[in-house]
Amino acid sequence: MKNPDPPPGLLRPGSPTRLLLVEDDPKTVAFVRKGLAENGYTVDAAATGDDGLARAAAGGYDLIVLDVMLPAKDGWTVLRELRAAGVSTPVLFLTARDGIPDRVMGLELGADDYLVKPFAFAELLARIRTILRRGPARSADVVRVADLEVDLVRQKVTRGGAALDLTPKEFSLVALLARRVGEVLSRDLITEHVWDVKYDPGTNVVDVHVRRLRSKVDDPFEAKLIHTVRGVGYVLEARR
Repeated sequence: MKNPDPPPGLLRPGSPTRLLLVEDDPKTVAFVRKGLAENGYTVDAAATGDDGLARAAAGGYDLIVLDVMLPAKDGWTVLRELRAAGVSTPVLFLTARDGIPDRVMGLELGADDYLVKPFAFAELLARIRTILRRGPARSADVVRVADLEVDLVRQKVTRGGAALDLTPKEFSLVALLARRVGEVLSRDLITEHVWDVKYDPGTNVVDVHVRRLRSKVDDPFEAKLIHTVRGVGYVLEARR
């Protein structure tokens, strides 16, 4: 059966999108590699942290899919050394490490996304496509949107030069919005990243926390930065 054409803009004419999969489980490698190849991607694989680091540092990849628990050198160390060397290739962690501290560590080290095993291939593919649409530049340690500053490392937020007193959950929420500034985030994605659970349509926990966050980030200021996209979710961006 002929493979469907990839979405516009994902593959460069004459130069297939190249991905590096750093994963030591042969079954996962075979499964992911086959699925990505069927969707038009060229995939190289490395089974150890050392090999993955060497391949990634050599360049030529559009995105790196990286496990955490690897032989020789773990994924945390691989990403830390890549960023220290100035390699800005986007990284998506694909790992069984499912704790919130693990997710936070991965994102703070410079990962662009974090997906927990077991996973649905359709979700992995969607996340890869989303990262590739953003372009190769990784997020800065401090994100600025108008007069709002979100320091992702020191976990401090200011607006108009004044420090905002946020709870840990409020910071996690604004940090997620800041990392994906201009991107509309669904309630499902927000609950997965901030609360580490699947979204329950019967609860309004996301909306409640967004209202509380807005009371500190937006209410005292004329220009509003956190916007609702009806039927979809929320986005952080400056609008005229």
